[in-house]
Amino acid sequence: MSTTPPSTSSEEQPSIEDQVALMENKKKFWRNCFLVGLTISLALVFPDKITQLNKFINSPSVDIITQEVETKNKAKQKPKQSINKNALPIQYDMVNASSDDKWIYYDLSTGAAVKIMDPSSLEWDLAFRRSKIITNGGATNRFGKAGLQDLGEVPFEEVVEVPSDNYVADIPTKTETENPVLLKWFKYNFLTHKLTAKKNVYAFKTADNKYAKIQFVSFNCDDEETGCIRFQYTYQDNGTNHFLKKKQTLDTAKGLTEKS
Repeated sequence: MSTTPPSTSSEEQPSIEDQVALMENKKKFWRNCFLVGLTISLALVFPDKITQLNKFINSPSVDIITQEVETKNKAKQKPKQSINKNALPIQYDMVNASSDDKWIYYDLSTGAAVKIMDPSSLEWDLAFRRSKIITNGGATNRFGKAGLQDLGEVPFEEVVEVPSDNYVADIPTKTETENPVLLKWFKYNFLTHKLTAKKNVYAFKTADNKYAKIQFVSFNCDDEETGCIRFQYTYQDNGTNHFLKKKQTLDTAKGLTEKS
């Protein structure tokens, strides 16, 4: 008895995976059409809001500190003399801390990054790695005296004297050390994923018990890439906790800076 083979369609039926993919593509298409239509409608009804949103998204972050840095590499700047002629000059610098695993050590007394073979030495004050900053003291180096105090958002030039004690030193964590004062020296923009330095000024005690004040300016390199920390600071090398060439009363020094 002969048997007749089952008839087959001239075209193969698409697999389940192909059908699912086709449905997803259709969903994406109609979703995109909806978003385009919604954007056009919002632009017609609320043109000012669209413009404001675009400016916000394209901005580096909120409340950015504008600081011009002008030299041949845009990193350093000649010391700026305060209106108060008796005040020590303000130094500017930039540290390329873009490496994920290499610390960049900085010495405030020389105003430069230094190569450190032994982190337990006193030849550095701050160390930078990406957005993290540690100091030469506490759990990082028991021989160093470095520490910080957050003075808040105050005008940098008006800080003519800093506390002589109660500085916060580095502390240990499960993996490495950190300084609690510098854990949040920046703001994070969740829309642009960029870091922006806060306007806070920090009192700083160096590894060898000198005093300085420091303010971080930005986290951007010259090519607009991230990982370069720009900052301004004033360093007092005579061991006193004021930033004057000649000692004045605190009220007199503040009066001179406020007039500016």
